[in-house]
Amino acid sequence: QVQLGDSGGGLVQPGGSLRLSCAASGSIFSINAMGWYRQAPGKQRELVAVIISGGRTNYADSVKGRFTISRDSAKNMVYLQMNSLKPEDTAVYYCNIDATTWRGRHEYWGQGTQVTVSS
Repeated sequence: QVQLGDSGGGLVQPGGSLRLSCAASGSIFSINAMGWYRQAPGKQRELVAVIISGGRTNYADSVKGRFTISRDSAKNMVYLQMNSLKPEDTAVYYCNIDATTWRGRHEYWGQGTQVTVSS
């Protein structure tokens, strides 16, 4: 069974920074992609950033130039550095991985971490 533990959220003023972390554990054969999604109140969950096994990254237009996704493959960890935060970045952020285990290829989700940007 695969478990994801995401952390690093909190309350920050506009223009501030936060770094989210996510650790994947369990019987993982390989990780095909690691990413972050977010869901604001009353809105659908949306992709924030993703990094695939070859290292290529993709970002939502709303965060380009402000957020950076990175990973530590040896530790099965993914990070999201968020700079120049805006009130509209307020949401629950969820870690997501596309991984292969003995059960096949599946997606897994973290429990979510709250990010609140407010003065």
